[in-house]
Amino acid sequence: MTDSLALPPLTLVLGGQRSGKSAHAERLMAGGGVYLATGHASDDEMAARIQAHQDRRADGWATVEEPLDLVAALARAHKLHAGRPVLVDSLGMWVANMLHAGRAPVLEAEALADAMRAHPAPVVAVAEDVGQGLVPMNAVGRAFIDALGLVNQMVAAKAARVVAVHAGLPLVLKNET
Repeated sequence: MTDSLALPPLTLVLGGQRSGKSAHAERLMAGGGVYLATGHASDDEMAARIQAHQDRRADGWATVEEPLDLVAALARAHKLHAGRPVLVDSLGMWVANMLHAGRAPVLEAEALADAMRAHPAPVVAVAEDVGQGLVPMNAVGRAFIDALGLVNQMVAAKAARVVAVHAGLPLVLKNET
């Protein structure tokens, strides 16, 4: 477990579905912080996922929910919970929400990455790593994978630390000190 005070300004945690990426990100922020949630309970399965995440977090966590405007949500998190580290979970859901709303996440990702890196407290961003599978058969799936891949690259370029999580095991890809 890492003391959140030792975290760099921006850490990106990548992994596939059920890889353990969110649990790893939470462990990095020992003692809690602000959970900036991008998901919403659109169906029973998603509601169960959200509940499982909430149940796993102990006391010491505050939640800010925002599906689209993460730069504004970071500012709101700082205003309400100054000095507390922020966990953004997840960039993949944010990309999906943006595409669904007709917005271009790739055009907003640079500003988001800059805002996360410049935030007064450390930020840990969680993102799905979806580019290692088959090319989707439909345009919507391809647009999502392409957008998330580019967003992940932009955030990784700004992050001081990038960790890939596979089967619950973290592998540090980048660690600038």
